Amino acid sequence: MKVSMTLEEVADLTRRALAASGVAVANLGPLVASVVAAEADGIHSHGLARLPTYCEHARCGKIDGAATPVLDQPRPGLVRVDARDGFAHPAIELGLPALVAAARSQGIAALAVTNSYNCGVVGHHVERIAEAGLLALGFVNAPASMAPAGGRVPVFGTNPIAFAVPRAEGPPLVLDQSASVVAKSELIVHQQRGEAIPLGWALDQDGQPTTDPAAGLAGSMLPSGGYKGAGQALIVEMMAAWLTGASLSLEASSFADNKGGSPRTGQCFLALDPGPLAGPEAAARLERLVAAITGQPGARLPGSRRAAARTRTAKDGISIPAALHARLVGYAGG
Repeated sequence: MKVSMTLEEVADLTRRALAASGVAVANLGPLVASVVAAEADGIHSHGLARLPTYCEHARCGKIDGAATPVLDQPRPGLVRVDARDGFAHPAIELGLPALVAAARSQGIAALAVTNSYNCGVVGHHVERIAEAGLLALGFVNAPASMAPAGGRVPVFGTNPIAFAVPRAEGPPLVLDQSASVVAKSELIVHQQRGEAIPLGWALDQDGQPTTDPAAGLAGSMLPSGGYKGAGQALIVEMMAAWLTGASLSLEASSFADNKGGSPRTGQCFLALDPGPLAGPEAAARLERLVAAITGQPGARLPGSRRAAARTRTAKDGISIPAALHARLVGYAGG
């Protein structure tokens, strides 16, 4: 059974469920926007499917839903935000305007978010930076769920990296990818639906390939491309955890259960003004590159599926399992 919803209904249900779970009014906006954007882009694993976990963590105190993030700027081009064991979204919302202003003034700037939590789709944050006319990179660490290439014991999170660049016409070009074969949230979605996962996504606790999402969640995700994915995970770990002073992935409590204290993970965003370096022909050169990709049969530009999904969901809405809808209505108070 499925329940159909408009994006406005997604926003309303998300807001009510979070508010009833103790999330402060000041923190609701960025969280609701993140869930709606994920559903609009067809990334359901970061949308309503994740909302029960947000609600549970706010209710049990694993995350402080009323936390007020604090910003400081130790150097003109360095912005730092302490999420104070709260949700990542309000902390990033506080930091992005300062990051953009610093990058416009200095040419390049960095935003470090520490003592944080899951930030949703990383691509959405770098897309906002690119919409301000800046080239953007985002690095996000997560609790350990992926062993290094050749290993069996998780050391890294799925540790996504995202990139965005503004275009003269149309939305920014956005690339967002995990270091693992697939995002861990996809295993959670498959578990919620009672569906098997493809071989090659994860190992069980004995280090054996598995199609059971629960066994994969208890075991280890597999790095994308073996050593290449593990290398990306290490780079992200240095940028998002070590550089920001956040918990290393192997130190962070799980995003998926109520055990342990705040994960205290981190995010790092770099913003660069491309104009002074790329020159007056930058926009045209970028479009030539885009055309070389899209002009080939079977090739597609990163982010094109999301763009198509946005058009479709804006018109037709979404559908979610009836059981998930009933659970969310329960969190919202009926």
